[in-house]
Amino acid sequence: MRIRLDLIAAGELLAQRAAAIAAGQLAPAVPRDAATVMVLRPGSGPQADRAEVLMLRRPAAMAFAPGAYVFPGGSVDPADGDDLGIGWAGPSPEELGAWLGASPGQARALVCAAVRETFEESGVLLAGHEDGSLVSLVSLPPDDEASWAADRTALADGRLTFGELLGRRGLVIRADLLTPWSRWITPEAEPRRFDTRFFAAALPPGQQAAGSNAEADRVAWLRPLAAISAARAGEMLLLPPTAATLQEFAACGGIAEILASRRAIMPIQPTLVVEDGKTWLDIPDEARYPL
Repeated sequence: MRIRLDLIAAGELLAQRAAAIAAGQLAPAVPRDAATVMVLRPGSGPQADRAEVLMLRRPAAMAFAPGAYVFPGGSVDPADGDDLGIGWAGPSPEELGAWLGASPGQARALVCAAVRETFEESGVLLAGHEDGSLVSLVSLPPDDEASWAADRTALADGRLTFGELLGRRGLVIRADLLTPWSRWITPEAEPRRFDTRFFAAALPPGQQAAGSNAEADRVAWLRPLAAISAARAGEMLLLPPTAATLQEFAACGGIAEILASRRAIMPIQPTLVVEDGKTWLDIPDEARYPL
């Protein structure tokens, strides 16, 4: 069984691409590696045993998925794999690569991208000191707070590499804070495609999600079921991978259960289908899409 979504706003060009690829007249774009992190924290009140997940709302002016609520993440940059000077703690790239279905070098780049993008977009830094302690970014002196804010801006602007930031502050990536969760590949008909690995991570002690930036106009902590309910009511826009992941988290419950999961990472790739003048998004049933 497969789930079909009617893509009313898919556009004629996308429908033409889907038809051309199906007819063997057009080669699909090669997907770029990308990484996404679902940052989790305990709920509050009667929901304290349930996880809340950090979500960012994309600004209305963005070309892709304006207004959608997403997890922090983005494309792998060349420096994510090339900068071998970035310190590392936790499972080796070889071990993570076997779990992710990736080469060791690819796994290292994916984790570096996941940590870098999460810091750029939300201010949460999954890194620590060489003595094993984690980074604390709350209750800092004003000068230190300004320094971190400047580094985050410089990183996002490309004026500072992630390796430079970590090296300057004596930090290493904490790969042990990331739990591989899933893998989604953009449909072949899309002109810009991504092969995205999803990771789950608990919000480290002494950290909090920062304010919005160019990638987000709202930062929110949401219970997975509440987000799904809002999307069903038309109050929130969720992309299929986001909605499916929220449904999986809702089934798990607490953070400990989520992070202890040793899931088999199998690629999920929806398909764009054109039939009778309509464009459909065909989602594999194993994705457990809830909307």
